[in-house]
Amino acid sequence: MQSLPHENVVEVQAEMREVLGKIEDVICAIALVFMTALTFANVVSRYVFSASFSFSEEITTYLFVLLSLIGSAAAARRKAHLGFTAIVDLLSFGVKKAIATCSYLLAFLFSAALFWYGISMVQFQIAHGQVTAGMQWPEWIFGAFVPLGAFFIAIEFLFLLIDTINSKEGDAK
Repeated sequence: MQSLPHENVVEVQAEMREVLGKIEDVICAIALVFMTALTFANVVSRYVFSASFSFSEEITTYLFVLLSLIGSAAAARRKAHLGFTAIVDLLSFGVKKAIATCSYLLAFLFSAALFWYGISMVQFQIAHGQVTAGMQWPEWIFGAFVPLGAFFIAIEFLFLLIDTINSKEGDAK
């Protein structure tokens, strides 16, 4: 039996979500492990050799930016972003759906704008040959974390927006 076009779209969307979710989880895990190992090695170096790695703070800070942005996307995927729902929970389905739709639309637009301006920032960094303060590496390498993270956030909020628009009363949350 041939499936309907709508069912194919839903299947493709589910597969995309799964793949993006795995990518987000891997990026977060790698960034966190690397940050932890680098910070630990720097602390040991300071106490054992009375010298620290000059680059560790810089790399850790950039990885924290990446971890925060990709972690925000992962939180959106899990619907674990912060929210105060005491009042919204008292509202009817239609009003809840309207509020959620507006919320996800605004979150998508904000992250899309962050993506756009992040690309502009990276282009500026490349054009002006900016380098990092400590390591003197090209700044755009780490600046690219902003549009990368914003891309994942935008996609996750777009999926939530689509789910909310397509939701019907009685659907599981």
